[in-house]
Amino acid sequence: MGGGCSKFSLCWFHSNLKPSVIESSDLENGGKTDRKTWPSFTEFSFEQLKSATCGFSSDNIVSEHGEKAPNVVYKGKLDADRWIAVKRFNRMAWPDSRQFLEEARSVGSLRSERLANLIGCCCEGDERLLVAEFMPHETLAKHLFHWENEPMKWAMRLRVALYLAQALEYCSSKGRALYHDLNAYRVLFDKDGNPRLSCFGLMKNSRDGKSYSTNLAFTPPEYLSTGRVTQESVVYSFGTLLLDLLSGKHIPPSHALDLIRGKNFLMLMDSALEGHFSNDDGTELVRLASRCLQYEARERPNAKSLVSALLSLQKEAEVPSYVLMGIPRGTESSTQPLSLTAFGEACLRMDLTAIHEILENIGYKDDEGIANELSFQMWTNQMQETLNSKKHGDTAFRAKDFAIAADCYTQFIDGGTMVSPTVYARRCLSYLMNELPQDALGDAMQAQVVSPGWHTALYLQAACLFSLGMESDAQEALKDGTNLEAKRSKN
Repeated sequence: MGGGCSKFSLCWFHSNLKPSVIESSDLENGGKTDRKTWPSFTEFSFEQLKSATCGFSSDNIVSEHGEKAPNVVYKGKLDADRWIAVKRFNRMAWPDSRQFLEEARSVGSLRSERLANLIGCCCEGDERLLVAEFMPHETLAKHLFHWENEPMKWAMRLRVALYLAQALEYCSSKGRALYHDLNAYRVLFDKDGNPRLSCFGLMKNSRDGKSYSTNLAFTPPEYLSTGRVTQESVVYSFGTLLLDLLSGKHIPPSHALDLIRGKNFLMLMDSALEGHFSNDDGTELVRLASRCLQYEARERPNAKSLVSALLSLQKEAEVPSYVLMGIPRGTESSTQPLSLTAFGEACLRMDLTAIHEILENIGYKDDEGIANELSFQMWTNQMQETLNSKKHGDTAFRAKDFAIAADCYTQFIDGGTMVSPTVYARRCLSYLMNELPQDALGDAMQAQVVSPGWHTALYLQAACLFSLGMESDAQEALKDGTNLEAKRSKN
């Protein structure tokens, strides 16, 4: 997350910590190893934050984006050297201003080197905004799942796990044990490359006070039955993060546990780490993850025991995080803004009409299986009926009758005689037009399975994710689609 109207720079808070693994007791209020003076929690005016973000310019959006999203995060600059992240909720959120202020002040009382701390808020009229420390080196998801130069080192992965456990232990000690939807996008990296847990997840969900995750495969089992987040739910989510760190992928817990029970844990490990960790260390981290993912909440460890277990696993403890991460110390992220094509822009704006026009113009030229409609031979009546379903679907799609288009494309797909990524793409948009984003996302992902190098599938995934309010995932899909299209244009 960056800051201000110009090119973003450092977080204004300078750390005097020695770059080594430290105990949790050193973290609170600066601790014995840190002499910094933390800023007190401040209630900002709306005009201050509007000015800091250049009028909430879309150029300053750093994560959650989309008309249906519950909030958007902007980079901002308060003065010459104070950079901030500003989370602006939509007008339906937090109708009770007193509840919002109480919650913000409570979270804002926390101060730890393991958190991207909440330093202020704004509550004027219908406006509800949070102000946090700015973290310039992006998210754990970026460094684990979308790395460009080299994968995250084993020692750094162990450090991330420890620092995150220390953050949870600190919050628990201060009576803020509940963390909502803990995932790899909630872990940010500061100017020294140290991982920090975003304070935003400590706030109750703005819409209903209890929503957890949009992805049921990663949701704690007790939340599905009770709808409540508990301390044990947070530990379960910590277990899913350990799986992320082990594998370099976002693996559903049920699949991972099947591998663990079958003693196939090496199949979980990131292939990029081969030869860089001992089997004993890998086994211990897998064991810890499986304990966190126990179905019975009472059988999971608490944050304090997680810290103890992870302290004993640390490697290269005296090597600074920025060295392990390959980040020049005290510099901003080198990531450049995406240069979006017309398709990318349409997805970012959620302009479904523009997406429809683009898909119409593309036609079936990227389809290998049915580009020629098999007009040279009609082998069976079933195949003829299947092709007729597709033709009827195309006619409805051109006429913008998206309900009929979806039904016809479903008949074509269910026919099972041919596979067409374009049909999946067109049914995806038809679902989006009919406000069925979850079904649409399934089709966009299926289009990518059929045609892995097709940028259209990734663009459509971005549009679906924006529609679902999963903005961080959407931004990554948009970036991947842009990169694929750029590679294709060079060939």
